Amino acid sequence: MTPETPSPPSSDLTLAFDGPLDRMDGATRRRLVNRRPLDEDALRERVRELLNRVRRDGDQALLAMAREFDKVDLASLEVPRERWIHALHTLPQGLRLALERAVRNIEAFHRAQIPADVEVETEPGVRLGRRSTPLPAVGVYAPGGRAAYPSSVLMGVVPARAAGVPEIVVCSPPGPSGEPSAEVMAACALAGATRLFVLGGAGAVGAMAYGTESVPRVEAIVGPGNQWVTEAKRQVAGELRIDSPAGPSEVLVVADGDADPERVAMELIAQAEHDPEAAVVAVTWFPETLDAVRDALRVQVARAPRREVIETALADRGALILTADRAQAMAFTREYAAEHLALYTADPRTDLDEQTTAGTVFVGQASTVAFGDYLTGANHVLPTSARSRSFSGLSVLDFLRFFTWQELTEEGARRMAEDVGLLADAEGLPGHAAAARARGAALDPGATGFGEKAP
Repeated sequence: MTPETPSPPSSDLTLAFDGPLDRMDGATRRRLVNRRPLDEDALRERVRELLNRVRRDGDQALLAMAREFDKVDLASLEVPRERWIHALHTLPQGLRLALERAVRNIEAFHRAQIPADVEVETEPGVRLGRRSTPLPAVGVYAPGGRAAYPSSVLMGVVPARAAGVPEIVVCSPPGPSGEPSAEVMAACALAGATRLFVLGGAGAVGAMAYGTESVPRVEAIVGPGNQWVTEAKRQVAGELRIDSPAGPSEVLVVADGDADPERVAMELIAQAEHDPEAAVVAVTWFPETLDAVRDALRVQVARAPRREVIETALADRGALILTADRAQAMAFTREYAAEHLALYTADPRTDLDEQTTAGTVFVGQASTVAFGDYLTGANHVLPTSARSRSFSGLSVLDFLRFFTWQELTEEGARRMAEDVGLLADAEGLPGHAAAARARGAALDPGATGFGEKAP
């Protein structure tokens, strides 16, 4: 089918771009693909100041930030465990059962990811191995503010517990009551967290990275957040491990002529309602599909409870894109490198084989991103802002460290000694050469490592 120019967008639906990809100007393409904060330099400096405050003043800085940013006076930074248990016991039964189901699925999928120990004989008498061990303490950030995210608690805590991490610290911003939401507290109890702190933003990241009078220092920080959290994680990455720079939510839907436009529009709205900075894109090479998606989107946005948030996201980072053909659509999809990629095509498994840059891929029209956000068992903490070109989504591997071991028999050492000595000589390291050749001394029992006879 030869693409035609789609009908112009309605005046009541504003998008960052709507039309043929070939007509997209360079500035718009860069903005859609790069998805980085426009004021990144200013953000970086402000976050640096906040982290330095936490490093210098500890709990006092955190209490001051809660007053400044969250408008609450906290009596304590830590939420007692009995508050979690109370929240769990008062949770509606249906919601509790759904969270418990999510815990089971997340644990099953992540336990399956734990790698087996490796042991290999590279040559006779030389055995090598690799083993894993859990990190001693990790921090999980669970966003708050516009909405409560107990699912993010599960996505961070359950894989850490599956990996065997003994200390799992959760930080989540306070609500109007001065506590995280009841759902977040209940999720901490269900998932197996060990401590919960009512902390948000860059301050929470700094507290977990450096430690304070109340908050323990951890060895890794994981979990999604806004641009402040993302930038803070980037800045402390030299101190400890982070998962990936996971910022505002994203989805790209690839739709062909068989795609249900209502479902495509729902996918865009489902991610746009997360945050005004969310990025949502639909790509097709069928003009009639683009027109139908636009119409469906207009109707659904108008009746959406979070309409204001959705409209802001669509106007800033939303796009309906018509490509010349399937090949151009697949190429743009790889360039875009979405957090969530949905393949609503006739042969999504074939299309899956062509995709190498996405946080996670939803294969087929039954596979809404919402299922993965909550219940399938895959992790929803994923790289954003096109960072899936180099980062992976959160997994059990983020909570493990690996070490190798090496064992040589006397015969294996004797066989290696001279070649290692020659390599060390070539690099001007006589001590290395001596250590190696000493293991070959069986060839000349009277020789020392540096080639001299023993007295």
